[in-house]
Amino acid sequence: MAQMYEPVDSAEKRLRKFREVAAAAEEARSSRYQNINAQPKIQRVPVMFREDHKYQRYYEPRVTAIGPFHHDKFQWCQQGEKLKLQLAVNFVRDSKQNEADLLKKVDVNIKELRECYAQEPTGRYVDDDLALMLFVDGCSTLEFIYKYDDLECFEIKSDQVALAEQDIFLLENQLPYQLLKLLMSSSSIHEDLEDSIERFVLMHSTFAPYQPQRVAGAARREDVRISTEPEPTHLLELLRTRILGYPPKKSEPSVNIRPQSFHNVQELQAAGIQFRPVRGPSVLGDIYFKSFLWLGFLYLPKIKVDDSMAHKFMNLIAYEMCPDFQNDFGVTSYIGFLDSLINYADDVKHLRKNHILRNLLGSDEEVARLFNEIGTDLVPNNAIYRNVKRMIEDHYQTRWKKWMAQFFYDHFSKPWILAFIGVLSGLGLSAVQTWYSANSDKSSTPCKALLEYLKARGY
Repeated sequence: MAQMYEPVDSAEKRLRKFREVAAAAEEARSSRYQNINAQPKIQRVPVMFREDHKYQRYYEPRVTAIGPFHHDKFQWCQQGEKLKLQLAVNFVRDSKQNEADLLKKVDVNIKELRECYAQEPTGRYVDDDLALMLFVDGCSTLEFIYKYDDLECFEIKSDQVALAEQDIFLLENQLPYQLLKLLMSSSSIHEDLEDSIERFVLMHSTFAPYQPQRVAGAARREDVRISTEPEPTHLLELLRTRILGYPPKKSEPSVNIRPQSFHNVQELQAAGIQFRPVRGPSVLGDIYFKSFLWLGFLYLPKIKVDDSMAHKFMNLIAYEMCPDFQNDFGVTSYIGFLDSLINYADDVKHLRKNHILRNLLGSDEEVARLFNEIGTDLVPNNAIYRNVKRMIEDHYQTRWKKWMAQFFYDHFSKPWILAFIGVLSGLGLSAVQTWYSANSDKSSTPCKALLEYLKARGY
């Protein structure tokens, strides 16, 4: 007869194993809670993106590897490594520092710098090798940014410059901002280097972004800092802060809102909703809705769509999804919102004609396809844009507004109708002017004369 129950010792072993796993999970949870305000580690792109073939091209460097993740892959590229060394030598010269002193700074702080990364990429390097790698990559990155307008002196082709810029903002190509500050700290052009980083990051925003207050005069910014903005983890986080207009926020609790079947640009337009660009400098979250009679106006920040946009947004989204980065998913939520508006080329065309979207990529079909691709499988923060979505949905579901919008669209949007109304208006004004000339004295105005005429006849 087959045994129906497992031996007692086997059950106890499994329970013991379960308790060990549970205890480890509790310890990890407690550690995360205690370090909730700690800076996130520089780590690989989350698996859900990295193992999807259609996304891989957004995360791999194409010109140069920066840091330990892809260093081994690019050792064969002698030209790239030679260029990094040339930039690093120039940085030491431009900043009037001694290379031995700079390398020693990195050596002394290598333990803290190693801890800025997840264990996996740095574990295969001894301290000396890791310090030399970070020294060369940090100096060359700073020199590339500082000399951005004069890179032709390094004989870098323009197409290589464009790809190198994309590489600087890849999640797996990040250097600790702590390292960059360390290399700049004793430089005679410290403030110029910090200003060049700020300009470089703002230039690579797809918006007319927020700019922090600057300290006037020669006072050092770290001593007299108006803003209480925390130090970023790396350049990618600094880019995120600039396009959002605020430093990373902790994720907000999920909010239950009424289910909304969001509509694309053409559907909203048919319901009387017009699209307008936000005027002046704006950040990614500057989205709001206004309503007047049967018309609605959705205001969106201007966005430039080019070859680099997808790479930056995909890496920002990947960064927001890293398990140790406490944030509000601001970039993810924006892309999800824009993706819901854009389904077809005509949606892109309408945003482009209203000066909201600047298409430097190619056809409108390409832009629509791009947003549909990068907007797939995102999990946005429901609290962001909650009020805007509610107002849009309320407007869309109000039948009389849709009827009025459709009526005016059907009867007053055709060119010949507008021309006909213009002719009638012109004839009416001519008739009023003729009557005024024949029935009024020269001292009265047309409006006053017409009112007196109507009043005299009992109107």
